[in-house]
Amino acid sequence: MSTKRKYFGTDGIRGYANRSPMTAETAMKVGMAAGVAFKQGNHRHRVVVGKDTRLSGYMIENALVAGFTAAGMDVFQLGPVPTPAVAMLTRSMRADIGVMISASHNAYHDNGIKLFGPDGFKLSDEIELEIERLIDEDLTPQLAGGPDIGRASRVDGVDDRYIEFAKRTLPRNLSLSGLRVVIDCANGAAYKVAPKVLWELGAEVVEIGTSPNGTNINSECGSTSTGALVRKVNEVRADIGIALDGDADRVIIVDEKSNVVDGDQLMALVAGSYRKKELLTGGGIVATIMSNLGLERCMQAQGLNLARTAVGDRYVVEHMRKHGYNVGGEQSGHIVMSDHSTTGDGLVAALQVLAVVQESDKQVSEVCNCFTPVPQVLKNVRYSEGEPLKDKAVVASIDDGRHRLANQGRLVIRKSGTEPLIRVMAEGDDAGLVRNVVDDICDTLRKVAA
Repeated sequence: MSTKRKYFGTDGIRGYANRSPMTAETAMKVGMAAGVAFKQGNHRHRVVVGKDTRLSGYMIENALVAGFTAAGMDVFQLGPVPTPAVAMLTRSMRADIGVMISASHNAYHDNGIKLFGPDGFKLSDEIELEIERLIDEDLTPQLAGGPDIGRASRVDGVDDRYIEFAKRTLPRNLSLSGLRVVIDCANGAAYKVAPKVLWELGAEVVEIGTSPNGTNINSECGSTSTGALVRKVNEVRADIGIALDGDADRVIIVDEKSNVVDGDQLMALVAGSYRKKELLTGGGIVATIMSNLGLERCMQAQGLNLARTAVGDRYVVEHMRKHGYNVGGEQSGHIVMSDHSTTGDGLVAALQVLAVVQESDKQVSEVCNCFTPVPQVLKNVRYSEGEPLKDKAVVASIDDGRHRLANQGRLVIRKSGTEPLIRVMAEGDDAGLVRNVVDDICDTLRKVAA
């Protein structure tokens, strides 16, 4: 089977809303194709559909509902909920498939479709390719007829179910009383549930990014733009700041000294806590090729290993499942704790940090400073078409960069799976050398991509 992808990227289907492939027509075809692919057995088939707060969510949701009902599936619409809530409810409600309508950390004008299997895990490459094949087929003969056409209904109490699930990930008697927490929900999917969870656990909660209007999701807020959170933590003298992204599957922390704490530090923190409690499985953690070399050294110092995968939390999860790990994630803030969830969960990851803070009676800056990062530089170069990474000048520049870094660091160059960007990352103990290597490669790329 060909592995060339027409619709799916590293995290579902994503693009500019109302432009190919993120059109209502494509969304309806995805619903039909996924419905046909997952209809197995004679039972009444069901799908749960959640979304974030983007304006285009209404359009995509209705198109998906049309497709799924046409395929003979009953649709349960969850409304705005975090991606991990969709994964959890797919299993809890015994659905055949789960769908999250979101473009994660992207701006409001983008949207996307993430699919989960009945086990709550993101789909494998093989199933995605099968759905791609079906999207471009005439599925009319396989669609439902007469009484077999699906029904659609909205589900009540979704927020409450997820709130209770998140709270249960903490020790029963642990309270967040005495902590002043700023939560930035990125005007996204967790704008209702995240502040409630923190407040019900006893924290004093200051919330920002909780007034979505359809176009302000991830706009100067959330995990990819922490300036507003840093300012609010300073203003109210908070103990911690928590920034989620648009669909709340990733988290970035700001400590009481206004230091930004990324996913690598959070993975080290969770892994260290689990190791002390003899809860860590797999002998270490799983991260991607983008995680800092300092994290790898931190794990080695504790006798733990760091397994690396391709970028994308689903590849992390696949490796975790295959090799028995229960902690993994990405530097960007996807933290996966498989004892609790089948996918990245920003809020649950933040709760684990707060639990360590309360149990250790230390400040967040002490708890989250697990290792000293190796100097790392990541820059993006936008391109419009073609294969810039195959250009001779670019190949020569990359080879030169690897030679200059030699055994002193790492160089990772890859195309984004969600945007027309080439990401150039280098790291090593010599900060100046790392910066120069990245700048030289990016300069060459810009000349080719112009």
